[in-house]
Amino acid sequence: MGVFWTSIQSVLSIVIIIAIGYACQGAGWFGEGFQSALSKLIMNVALPASIFMAMLSRFKPKQLATLSTGLIYVILSVAIGYLISWGLTRLFKVPKGRRGLMMVAINGANTVFIGLPLNTALFGDTSIPYLLVYYIVNTIVIWTFGVWVIAGDDPTVSGKTKAKFDLRHLLPVPLWGFIVALPFIFFFTKAANYIANGTGFITTTLSGLGGLVTPLSLIYIGIMLKKFGLSSMRIDAHSLLALLGRFVLSPIVMGIIIFAGLHSGIQMVPIFQKTLIIQSATPALAVLPILADTYHSDVKYATNIVVMTSTLFIIVVPIIMSIINFI
Repeated sequence: MGVFWTSIQSVLSIVIIIAIGYACQGAGWFGEGFQSALSKLIMNVALPASIFMAMLSRFKPKQLATLSTGLIYVILSVAIGYLISWGLTRLFKVPKGRRGLMMVAINGANTVFIGLPLNTALFGDTSIPYLLVYYIVNTIVIWTFGVWVIAGDDPTVSGKTKAKFDLRHLLPVPLWGFIVALPFIFFFTKAANYIANGTGFITTTLSGLGGLVTPLSLIYIGIMLKKFGLSSMRIDAHSLLALLGRFVLSPIVMGIIIFAGLHSGIQMVPIFQKTLIIQSATPALAVLPILADTYHSDVKYATNIVVMTSTLFIIVVPIIMSIINFI
Protein backbone atom coordinates (compact mmCIF):
# COMPACT_ATOMS: atom_id res chain seq x y z
CA MET A 1 0.00 0.00 0.00
CA GLY A 2 2.96 2.30 0.76
CA VAL A 3 4.34 1.87 -2.75
CA PHE A 4 0.92 2.51 -4.27
CA TRP A 5 0.53 5.74 -2.27
CA THR A 6 4.04 6.89 -3.21
CA SER A 7 3.25 6.27 -6.88
CA ILE A 8 -0.03 8.19 -6.58
CA GLN A 9 1.78 11.16 -5.03
CA SER A 10 4.33 11.17 -7.85
CA VAL A 11 1.54 11.09 -10.44
CA LEU A 12 -0.45 13.76 -8.55
CA SER A 13 2.33 16.30 -9.03
CA ILE A 14 2.11 15.56 -12.75
CA VAL A 15 -1.69 15.87 -12.74
CA ILE A 16 -1.59 19.27 -11.03
CA ILE A 17 0.74 20.78 -13.63
CA ILE A 18 -1.31 19.24 -16.45
CA ALA A 19 -4.42 20.76 -14.86
CA ILE A 20 -2.74 24.18 -14.83
CA GLY A 21 -2.06 23.92 -18.57
CA TYR A 22 -5.64 22.74 -19.12
CA ALA A 23 -7.10 25.62 -17.10
CA CYS A 24 -4.88 28.28 -18.70
CA GLN A 25 -5.85 27.06 -22.18
CA GLY A 26 -9.50 27.12 -21.16
CA ALA A 27 -9.11 30.67 -19.87
CA GLY A 28 -7.75 31.76 -23.24
CA TRP A 29 -4.28 32.69 -21.97
CA PHE A 30 -2.50 30.99 -24.86
CA GLY A 31 -2.70 32.17 -28.45
CA GLU A 32 -3.34 29.98 -31.46
CA GLY A 33 0.32 29.26 -32.17
CA PHE A 34 1.44 28.80 -28.57
CA GLN A 35 1.12 25.00 -28.51
CA SER A 36 3.24 24.62 -31.62
CA ALA A 37 5.89 27.06 -30.33
CA LEU A 38 5.98 25.29 -26.96
CA SER A 39 6.46 21.94 -28.67
CA LYS A 40 9.38 23.30 -30.70
CA LEU A 41 10.99 24.84 -27.60
CA ILE A 42 10.81 21.52 -25.75
CA MET A 43 11.93 19.32 -28.64
CA ASN A 44 14.62 21.55 -30.13
CA VAL A 45 16.11 23.35 -27.12
CA ALA A 46 15.16 22.05 -23.65
CA LEU A 47 15.17 18.30 -24.32
CA PRO A 48 18.57 18.11 -26.10
CA ALA A 49 20.09 20.12 -23.22
CA SER A 50 18.48 17.82 -20.65
CA ILE A 51 19.69 14.64 -22.38
CA PHE A 52 23.21 16.07 -22.84
CA MET A 53 23.54 16.97 -19.15
CA ALA A 54 22.05 13.67 -18.00
CA MET A 55 24.53 11.70 -20.11
CA LEU A 56 27.54 13.65 -18.80
CA SER A 57 26.33 13.45 -15.20
CA ARG A 58 25.25 9.82 -15.04
CA PHE A 59 27.22 7.78 -17.54
CA LYS A 60 30.74 6.49 -18.05
CA PRO A 61 31.97 4.33 -20.99
CA LYS A 62 31.45 1.07 -19.06
CA GLN A 63 27.89 2.03 -18.15
CA LEU A 64 27.02 2.87 -21.76
CA ALA A 65 27.68 -0.75 -22.70
CA THR A 66 24.81 -1.81 -20.43
CA LEU A 67 22.32 0.15 -22.57
CA SER A 68 22.66 -2.36 -25.42
CA THR A 69 20.75 -4.98 -23.41
CA GLY A 70 17.79 -2.64 -23.00
CA LEU A 71 17.95 -1.78 -26.69
CA ILE A 72 17.51 -5.45 -27.61
CA TYR A 73 14.67 -5.82 -25.08
CA VAL A 74 12.77 -2.86 -26.54
CA ILE A 75 13.20 -4.11 -30.12
CA LEU A 76 11.93 -7.56 -29.12
CA SER A 77 9.02 -6.10 -27.18
CA VAL A 78 7.89 -3.87 -30.06
CA ALA A 79 8.26 -6.67 -32.63
CA ILE A 80 6.18 -9.07 -30.53
CA GLY A 81 3.68 -6.31 -29.80
CA TYR A 82 3.09 -5.63 -33.49
CA LEU A 83 2.61 -9.33 -34.23
CA ILE A 84 0.04 -9.70 -31.42
CA SER A 85 -1.77 -6.47 -32.30
CA TRP A 86 -1.95 -7.55 -35.96
CA GLY A 87 -3.59 -10.79 -34.79
CA LEU A 88 -6.05 -8.83 -32.62
CA THR A 89 -7.17 -6.65 -35.53
CA ARG A 90 -8.00 -9.80 -37.50
CA LEU A 91 -9.55 -11.69 -34.60
CA PHE A 92 -11.89 -8.83 -33.68
CA LYS A 93 -12.51 -7.83 -37.31
CA VAL A 94 -11.32 -4.24 -36.94
CA PRO A 95 -12.37 -2.32 -40.10
CA LYS A 96 -9.94 -0.84 -42.59
CA GLY A 97 -8.97 2.65 -41.56
CA ARG A 98 -8.65 1.60 -37.91
CA ARG A 99 -6.36 -1.43 -38.09
CA GLY A 100 -3.12 0.47 -38.63
CA LEU A 101 -4.07 3.10 -36.05
CA MET A 102 -4.78 0.44 -33.45
CA MET A 103 -1.49 -1.37 -34.08
CA VAL A 104 0.54 1.85 -33.83
CA ALA A 105 -1.43 3.05 -30.78
CA ILE A 106 -0.68 -0.20 -28.93
CA ASN A 107 3.03 -0.11 -29.73
CA GLY A 108 3.87 3.59 -30.14
CA ALA A 109 4.42 5.62 -26.97
CA ASN A 110 4.29 9.34 -26.21
CA THR A 111 7.81 9.10 -24.81
CA VAL A 112 8.72 12.80 -24.75
CA PHE A 113 5.71 14.74 -23.54
CA ILE A 114 4.40 12.20 -21.03
CA GLY A 115 7.01 9.45 -20.73
CA LEU A 116 9.88 11.78 -19.82
CA PRO A 117 8.20 13.86 -17.09
CA LEU A 118 6.55 10.70 -15.74
CA ASN A 119 9.85 8.84 -15.53
CA THR A 120 11.59 11.83 -13.95
CA ALA A 121 8.86 12.15 -11.33
CA LEU A 122 9.02 8.44 -10.49
CA PHE A 123 12.76 7.71 -10.71
CA GLY A 124 14.60 11.04 -10.97
CA ASP A 125 17.08 12.32 -13.57
CA THR A 126 19.11 9.12 -13.17
CA SER A 127 16.59 7.32 -15.37
CA ILE A 128 16.89 9.67 -18.38
CA PRO A 129 19.63 7.69 -20.20
CA TYR A 130 17.59 4.50 -19.72
CA LEU A 131 14.50 6.22 -21.05
CA LEU A 132 16.56 7.35 -24.04
CA VAL A 133 16.97 3.70 -25.07
CA TYR A 134 13.19 3.31 -25.32
CA TYR A 135 12.88 6.68 -27.03
CA ILE A 136 15.37 5.79 -29.79
CA VAL A 137 13.64 2.53 -30.75
CA ASN A 138 10.15 4.02 -30.34
CA THR A 139 10.97 6.98 -32.62
CA ILE A 140 12.59 4.92 -35.38
CA VAL A 141 9.83 2.29 -35.42
CA ILE A 142 7.01 4.87 -35.47
CA TRP A 143 8.44 6.84 -38.39
CA THR A 144 9.32 3.80 -40.48
CA PHE A 145 7.24 0.70 -39.85
CA GLY A 146 4.44 2.53 -38.01
CA VAL A 147 3.87 5.03 -40.81
CA TRP A 148 3.99 2.18 -43.35
CA VAL A 149 1.34 0.24 -41.38
CA ILE A 150 -1.04 3.23 -41.26
CA ALA A 151 -0.43 4.10 -44.91
CA GLY A 152 -1.04 0.50 -45.93
CA ASP A 153 -4.41 0.64 -44.15
CA ASP A 154 -5.56 3.73 -46.10
CA PRO A 155 -9.23 2.94 -46.95
CA THR A 156 -9.16 5.23 -49.99
CA VAL A 157 -6.39 3.26 -51.69
CA SER A 158 -6.85 -0.20 -53.13
CA GLY A 159 -3.90 -2.57 -53.24
CA LYS A 160 -0.47 -1.64 -52.02
CA THR A 161 0.51 1.91 -51.23
CA LYS A 162 3.86 3.42 -50.43
CA ALA A 163 4.33 5.51 -47.33
CA LYS A 164 6.29 8.72 -47.57
CA PHE A 165 9.10 8.72 -45.05
CA ASP A 166 10.63 11.89 -43.69
CA LEU A 167 14.23 10.98 -42.90
CA ARG A 168 14.46 13.87 -40.46
CA HIS A 169 12.24 11.89 -38.08
CA LEU A 170 14.86 9.13 -37.87
CA LEU A 171 17.38 11.52 -36.33
CA PRO A 172 15.29 14.05 -34.38
CA VAL A 173 16.89 16.99 -32.56
CA PRO A 174 16.62 15.44 -29.05
CA LEU A 175 18.90 12.59 -30.13
CA TRP A 176 21.63 15.11 -30.86
CA GLY A 177 21.90 15.68 -27.11
CA PHE A 178 22.93 12.03 -26.86
CA ILE A 179 25.19 12.08 -29.93
CA VAL A 180 27.07 15.24 -28.89
CA ALA A 181 27.56 13.84 -25.37
CA LEU A 182 29.35 10.69 -26.60
CA PRO A 183 32.70 12.35 -27.54
CA PHE A 184 32.79 14.07 -24.15
CA ILE A 185 32.17 10.79 -22.31
CA PHE A 186 34.78 8.80 -24.26
CA PHE A 187 37.47 11.34 -25.15
CA PHE A 188 37.05 14.60 -23.22
CA THR A 189 36.37 13.34 -19.72
CA LYS A 190 37.80 16.40 -17.96
CA ALA A 191 35.56 18.71 -19.97
CA ALA A 192 32.61 16.40 -19.30
CA ASN A 193 33.23 16.49 -15.54
CA TYR A 194 33.65 20.27 -15.63
CA ILE A 195 30.36 20.79 -17.48
CA ALA A 196 28.44 18.22 -15.42
CA ASN A 197 29.69 19.27 -11.98
CA GLY A 198 30.89 22.83 -12.45
CA THR A 199 29.32 26.15 -11.57
CA GLY A 200 30.21 28.09 -14.71
CA PHE A 201 27.83 29.68 -17.18
CA ILE A 202 27.78 26.62 -19.46
CA THR A 203 26.62 24.33 -16.65
CA THR A 204 24.09 26.85 -15.38
CA THR A 205 22.67 27.51 -18.85
CA LEU A 206 22.34 23.87 -19.89
CA SER A 207 20.94 22.82 -16.49
CA GLY A 208 18.41 25.65 -16.60
CA LEU A 209 17.27 24.74 -20.11
CA GLY A 210 17.08 21.04 -19.22
CA GLY A 211 14.98 21.86 -16.18
CA LEU A 212 12.28 23.30 -18.44
CA VAL A 213 11.45 19.93 -20.01
CA THR A 214 9.21 18.42 -17.34
CA PRO A 215 6.97 21.42 -16.45
CA LEU A 216 6.62 22.62 -20.04
CA SER A 217 5.86 19.11 -21.29
CA LEU A 218 3.10 18.71 -18.72
CA ILE A 219 1.62 22.11 -19.55
CA TYR A 220 1.68 21.05 -23.22
CA ILE A 221 -0.31 17.93 -22.35
CA GLY A 222 -2.87 20.07 -20.50
CA ILE A 223 -3.26 22.29 -23.56
CA MET A 224 -3.62 19.24 -25.80
CA LEU A 225 -6.29 17.68 -23.59
CA LYS A 226 -8.27 20.91 -23.57
CA LYS A 227 -8.08 21.21 -27.35
CA PHE A 228 -9.09 17.59 -27.89
CA GLY A 229 -11.89 17.93 -25.37
CA LEU A 230 -12.33 15.39 -22.57
CA SER A 231 -16.01 15.19 -23.45
CA SER A 232 -15.03 13.68 -26.81
CA MET A 233 -13.98 10.41 -25.17
CA ARG A 234 -16.06 7.48 -26.39
CA ILE A 235 -15.33 3.95 -25.19
CA ASP A 236 -16.37 1.53 -27.91
CA ALA A 237 -15.11 -2.02 -28.48
CA HIS A 238 -12.19 -0.99 -30.70
CA SER A 239 -11.12 1.82 -28.37
CA LEU A 240 -11.25 -0.56 -25.41
CA LEU A 241 -9.12 -3.04 -27.36
CA ALA A 242 -6.49 -0.33 -27.99
CA LEU A 243 -6.52 0.66 -24.31
CA LEU A 244 -6.01 -2.92 -23.16
CA GLY A 245 -3.24 -3.35 -25.70
CA ARG A 246 -1.41 -0.19 -24.60
CA PHE A 247 -1.86 -0.46 -20.84
CA VAL A 248 -1.94 -4.24 -20.33
CA LEU A 249 -0.48 -6.14 -23.28
CA SER A 250 2.54 -3.89 -23.93
CA PRO A 251 3.90 -3.79 -20.32
CA ILE A 252 3.24 -7.52 -19.86
CA VAL A 253 5.27 -8.36 -22.98
CA MET A 254 8.12 -6.14 -21.79
CA GLY A 255 7.95 -7.63 -18.29
CA ILE A 256 8.11 -11.20 -19.65
CA ILE A 257 11.16 -10.35 -21.80
CA ILE A 258 12.99 -8.78 -18.83
CA PHE A 259 12.04 -11.72 -16.59
CA ALA A 260 13.35 -14.20 -19.18
CA GLY A 261 16.57 -12.22 -19.51
CA LEU A 262 17.18 -12.18 -15.76
CA HIS A 263 16.65 -15.93 -15.51
CA SER A 264 19.10 -16.38 -18.39
CA GLY A 265 21.79 -14.60 -16.40
CA ILE A 266 21.50 -11.20 -18.14
CA GLN A 267 21.72 -8.57 -15.41
CA MET A 268 20.04 -5.17 -15.56
CA VAL A 269 19.82 -2.50 -12.87
CA PRO A 270 16.32 -2.27 -11.30
CA ILE A 271 15.74 1.32 -12.42
CA PHE A 272 16.39 0.28 -16.03
CA GLN A 273 13.84 -2.54 -15.74
CA LYS A 274 11.22 -0.25 -14.23
CA THR A 275 11.85 2.46 -16.83
CA LEU A 276 11.27 0.08 -19.74
CA ILE A 277 8.07 -1.31 -18.22
CA ILE A 278 6.66 2.13 -17.37
CA GLN A 279 7.51 3.47 -20.83
CA SER A 280 5.77 0.52 -22.44
CA ALA A 281 2.58 1.65 -20.71
CA THR A 282 2.71 5.38 -21.45
CA PRO A 283 -0.08 6.95 -23.55
CA ALA A 284 -0.29 6.61 -27.33
CA LEU A 285 1.75 9.05 -29.40
CA ALA A 286 0.18 12.50 -29.69
CA VAL A 287 0.64 12.73 -33.48
CA LEU A 288 -1.63 9.73 -34.13
CA PRO A 289 -4.57 11.92 -35.30
CA ILE A 290 -2.21 13.75 -37.68
CA LEU A 291 -1.06 10.46 -39.21
CA ALA A 292 -4.69 9.33 -39.43
CA ASP A 293 -5.64 12.48 -41.34
CA THR A 294 -2.62 12.16 -43.65
CA TYR A 295 -3.54 8.62 -44.70
CA HIS A 296 -7.35 9.04 -44.70
CA SER A 297 -7.90 6.83 -41.66
CA ASP A 298 -10.42 7.32 -38.83
CA VAL A 299 -9.32 10.63 -37.28
CA LYS A 300 -12.02 10.57 -34.58
CA TYR A 301 -10.91 7.10 -33.51
CA ALA A 302 -7.25 8.20 -33.37
CA THR A 303 -8.13 11.30 -31.35
CA ASN A 304 -10.28 9.22 -29.01
CA ILE A 305 -7.38 6.86 -28.27
CA VAL A 306 -4.95 9.74 -27.62
CA VAL A 307 -7.36 11.49 -25.25
CA MET A 308 -8.28 8.33 -23.35
CA THR A 309 -4.72 7.03 -22.95
CA SER A 310 -3.48 10.52 -22.00
CA THR A 311 -6.13 10.68 -19.27
CA LEU A 312 -6.26 7.11 -17.96
CA PHE A 313 -2.48 6.72 -17.53
CA ILE A 314 -2.94 8.65 -14.27
CA ILE A 315 -4.79 5.62 -12.89
CA VAL A 316 -2.75 2.94 -14.66
CA VAL A 317 0.77 4.03 -13.59
CA PRO A 318 0.31 3.66 -9.80
CA ILE A 319 -1.12 0.17 -10.36
CA ILE A 320 1.82 -0.88 -12.56
CA MET A 321 4.32 0.65 -10.10
CA SER A 322 2.75 -1.35 -7.26
CA ILE A 323 2.94 -4.57 -9.28
CA ILE A 324 6.58 -4.20 -10.36
CA ASN A 325 7.67 -3.18 -6.85
CA PHE A 326 5.80 -6.13 -5.35
CA ILE A 327 7.41 -8.58 -7.80
